[in-house]
Amino acid sequence: MIYKSCSRCGKLHPKGYICRAGTIYSGRSERKLRSTNKWRLKAEDIKERSNYLCAVCKEAGIYTYDDLEVHHITKIKDNEDLLLEDSNLICLCQLHHKEADAGLIDPEKLRLLAKLRDM
Repeated sequence: MIYKSCSRCGKLHPKGYICRAGTIYSGRSERKLRSTNKWRLKAEDIKERSNYLCAVCKEAGIYTYDDLEVHHITKIKDNEDLLLEDSNLICLCQLHHKEADAGLIDPEKLRLLAKLRDM
């Protein structure tokens, strides 16, 4: 296999690989989906069913009620069909939401916590 140095990121990629480094993701379709009343109602439902607690903090024995957000375990850009799917949504504080988005929290752990919420 032939590798070439990428002019965008400086890494070596297989010949023909299209590097996305430096491209700007607008997220327009995600914002549009998140602005719907259906999403707002679903997010409020998930928070209510989570007793307005961060699932990751709760697992650690800490009760965090402030700055709660609803996180998509599988990102909307990867699968728009999961926008309102209960098993793909979890209530997190801002800190854990940022960690989950950065991939620092295992998605399978989040799926398990979402499943436990609904038991």
